[in-house]
Amino acid sequence: MDYHASSTKEVLEEFDSDEEGLGREEAAERLKKYGENKLIKTRHFDAVKVFLNQFKSFLIIILIFAAVLSVFMKSVIDAVVIFAIILLNAGLGFSQEYKAEKAIEKLKKIMVPQAKVLRDGKVMNIDSKKIVPGDILVLSEGDKIMADARILSLNGLKVNESALTGESVAEEKVYKKLNSSAPLADRLNMVYQGTTVVFGSAKAIVVNTGMKTELGKISGLVQEVKAEKNPFKEKLDIFAKRIGIFILILSAIIVGLLILDGVEIFQSFLVAVSLAVSAIPEGLPAVISLGFAFATRRMLKNKVLVRKLPASETLGRTTVICADKTGTMTEGEMKVVSIYTNGKLNPEKEKGLLLKIGVLCNKARIERGEDGDYFIGDPTEKALIVSAKNNFLDKKELTEKEPKVKEFPFSSERKMMSIVRRQERKFISYVKGAPEKMVGQSEYELIDGEKVKLDDKKKERLIGVYEDMAKQGLRVLGFAYREFPGFHKDIMQKDAEGGLVFVGFQGMIDPPRPEVKDAIRLCNKAGIKVIMITGDSKLTAEAVAKQIGLVGKSVDSKELQKMNNRELFNCIGEISVFSRISPEDKLRIINILKQKNEIVAMTGDGVNDAPALKRADIGIAMGVRGTDVARDSSDIVLLDDNFASIVQGVREGRGIYDNIKKFIKFLLSANFAEVVLVLLVMLIWRNPELLPLLPLQILWINLAADSLPALALSSEPIEEYIMKKKPSRQGILKGITGFILFVGFIAILIDFLFFYWNMADINKARTMVVTASIMFQMFLVFNCKTSKSVFKSPINKYLIYAVLISIGLHLLVMYTPMNSLFYFVSLGVYDWLKIIGICIIGFFIIEGYKGVGERLNR
Repeated sequence: MDYHASSTKEVLEEFDSDEEGLGREEAAERLKKYGENKLIKTRHFDAVKVFLNQFKSFLIIILIFAAVLSVFMKSVIDAVVIFAIILLNAGLGFSQEYKAEKAIEKLKKIMVPQAKVLRDGKVMNIDSKKIVPGDILVLSEGDKIMADARILSLNGLKVNESALTGESVAEEKVYKKLNSSAPLADRLNMVYQGTTVVFGSAKAIVVNTGMKTELGKISGLVQEVKAEKNPFKEKLDIFAKRIGIFILILSAIIVGLLILDGVEIFQSFLVAVSLAVSAIPEGLPAVISLGFAFATRRMLKNKVLVRKLPASETLGRTTVICADKTGTMTEGEMKVVSIYTNGKLNPEKEKGLLLKIGVLCNKARIERGEDGDYFIGDPTEKALIVSAKNNFLDKKELTEKEPKVKEFPFSSERKMMSIVRRQERKFISYVKGAPEKMVGQSEYELIDGEKVKLDDKKKERLIGVYEDMAKQGLRVLGFAYREFPGFHKDIMQKDAEGGLVFVGFQGMIDPPRPEVKDAIRLCNKAGIKVIMITGDSKLTAEAVAKQIGLVGKSVDSKELQKMNNRELFNCIGEISVFSRISPEDKLRIINILKQKNEIVAMTGDGVNDAPALKRADIGIAMGVRGTDVARDSSDIVLLDDNFASIVQGVREGRGIYDNIKKFIKFLLSANFAEVVLVLLVMLIWRNPELLPLLPLQILWINLAADSLPALALSSEPIEEYIMKKKPSRQGILKGITGFILFVGFIAILIDFLFFYWNMADINKARTMVVTASIMFQMFLVFNCKTSKSVFKSPINKYLIYAVLISIGLHLLVMYTPMNSLFYFVSLGVYDWLKIIGICIIGFFIIEGYKGVGERLNR
C-alpha cells in the first residue's frame, strides 16, 4: 500500500486501528507477529575473523615462510624474533579494530529507548522496541521518531530529515493525501525512523517497524555492499611480491654457483636461505603497525577515531576530500549574522525591539539537562533567542513581563506566525515570517521610534534590502508588531497579522567553523582538492564556499543531471561545490573521481550516505550527528564532526607513509648489500672456503642491526615539509630507489674492503665484515631519519636507545664465550678505529648525496 497516496481513513482501516490507538492485548499480539522494532545487523564483530584477517598480507605470508625456514636451520632465536614481529603486527591490528568497535558502540545515539504512543486512548511512554504497526505515535518538539508513520493530524509540524535525505533544512509536514509518484523526500505526509521533530506536534499511525522502515532497508543494503580494498594494502602486497620474486631469483643463482663450486646441496641451500631471510624486510609489518598505532593515538587526541589501522595511512595519500557542508565545514547551528532595522543595515544600536520580537514570537524553549542547558525547537528560532541573549535580552524575563494570550501557529499558506501578549494595559501582536509577506502585511515602518507610512516605493526598497541579504546565502525573516488597546480581548488572526508596523529583518546562516579556512588553505598547499557536497541550496553553498576560500565552479543537482558521465569526467576537476545533492548523486561523483584514479575521502552523517562511504577509499562518518549505519560503514569517525580534524588526520597519515619509506630505505640498502657481497666474492674467487659470511652470521646481522633501529624509525616526528608536497600516487619505492642503490654500493664497498684486507685470516675477515656491516647500519639509520640534513632534524631518543642496545648486543656476543657460536674473533682497538672511521666517512658521503638531491629537487 502507498501510505502517502492513501487517505488517513484508508490507512487506519488497513491496520485495523483508530485514533484512540491499539489495545494492550492487540499490541502484544502484533509484537509477536511483526517482531521487535529494531535494526538487525547481519554482520557482527567477529573477533576470531578479525584476528585471522591480520595474516592475509602477502608480506606476512613470506615472513611465516622465513620463520619456518629459520626453525629448519636451527636458528631458533631468529625464528622467535620473526614470529614475535608477526604476532605484534596481528595484535596491534586486532586491538585497534576491537577498541574502535567498542568506541562506536558508545557513540550510538540514534535509537532513543522511549516513545509516546496511544494505547487504550491514553498516552503512554513505552520502550521503542515495543512499537508495532497500527500504533498511534504522539509527536512533539524534540522527539526522535522511532518508526515510519503516516500523519493523521498536526499542528505546524516540522521534521529534520537530514539523517535520511541529507537536507539540512527542516521539512514542513502536511496530512493530506499525496500523489503516488511522489519521491521519498517529497512525501510530506509521512515521518520516518531516525528523524527528529524540531517544531510543532502531530499524531501519526505506524506503518512500518524495524528492518521494514526506510532506515532499515538502507541498513540491510549497506551490509551487503563489499567495502573497497585499502589502496595501501594493495601497494604493500605488490611490493612484497616483487621483493619475494627478487629474493628467490638471487637465492637460486647463489645455490647454483655454490653447487658448481663443489659445495654440498644442503650447505648451499642453508647459505641461500640465510641470505633470503636476511633480505626479507621482516621488520616492515611491525614498523607499519607501530607507526599506525602511534598515529591513531595522536589522531584520537585530535578527535579522529580510526577503525582500521591502514585507513590512517590511506588518509595521508588522499587526493580529493568530498566533505559535507553542514556541521563539518560549518558549525552546524544557525546564527544571526546580519540585521536590518531603523532603515539601516547592521546598526550598532536601535535593534532592541527587533531582537525582542524575535524572542517573544518564538516557540523554542530552553531545557535544563545533566550536561547543562539545551534548546528544543526549530534551529531558526534558537538562533533568534541566542542573538537576543548576546544583546542582554533574556527570554524568560521578557515572557514573564509579557505573558502569552493567544498564538496563531505558522502555516505554509500564510508563511508567518504571531503571538499576542499582554503588556500592562494593552495587547501586542508580535509577528514574524517570510520577508515578502511581512512587508506586504505592513502599513508602517518604525524609523527613529516613529511610525512612517509605507507606500509601494518604500515597500519595493524593503524587498530590495531582503533580496540583497538573500544573495549572501542568508535565510531572512521579517519582523513586525501591532498594538491593541486593553479592551480588545478577542483578537482574531486577521487582526493580529494585518495593519502591521514593520521593524526589520534578521538574516541567518550556519556559519563556517573558524579553523576551516586555514585547513582548506593547507589542503591546497598539500595538493589535495576539496569538494563541498551539500543538500542545501546553491546560493547558501556558494556563500559558505566564498567565506572559507573554496574556489571553483558550483553545480546543483539539476545541472548535474543534465551532464552525462563523460562530461562530468572532463569537468569535475574544475568543480568545488555540489548543491542539492541526493545520495545517488554522491555515489556518481565518487565513481567518476575514482575513474580519474583519485584517492577519495568522503564524509557523511546520514543513512543515505552509507553506500558512498563504503565506495570511497576512506569513508569518514560523523561522531556527533552521524547515524549508526553511517558509522558502521566508515573507516574513520570524526568525534567532533570537524573538517579541520580530517586535515590533521591527513598530516598524520603522511607522517606514517614517510616513516615507512625511511624504514624501507634503511633496510633494503643495507640488507641487499650482504646478498650482493656473497655473490660478488663467489664470482671473483669461486672458492666456497672464502664465503664472506656464514649463514648464522647473516642472521645475526639481521637480528642485531635491523630490528630495534628500524622499529625506532616508526616513532620519528612528522617533518615540516609533509603538507607542502602533493599526495603520493606512486609505489612504495618511488623516489627512494636512487638512495637505496647509492647507499647499497657504499655498503658493498665497505664490506668488500674489510673482507679483502683480512682474507689471510678468514674468521677475522668475517668478524670484520659483520662488525663493519652492523656499525655502518648504526650510522645509516640516522641518514635515513630525514631526507634533509640529519643535523637539522629533531632528536629521536628512541632511535638513540635502539642504536646503543644494538651495539651493546654485538659487543656482548663478540667478547664473551658466545663468540664461538658465530665463529667471531675478538677485535682490537686499531680494528675498531678503522671500522668506525670508514663508517663515519660513509655517513658524511651519504649526507652529501642527500644535500645534492635536495638542491636538485628545489
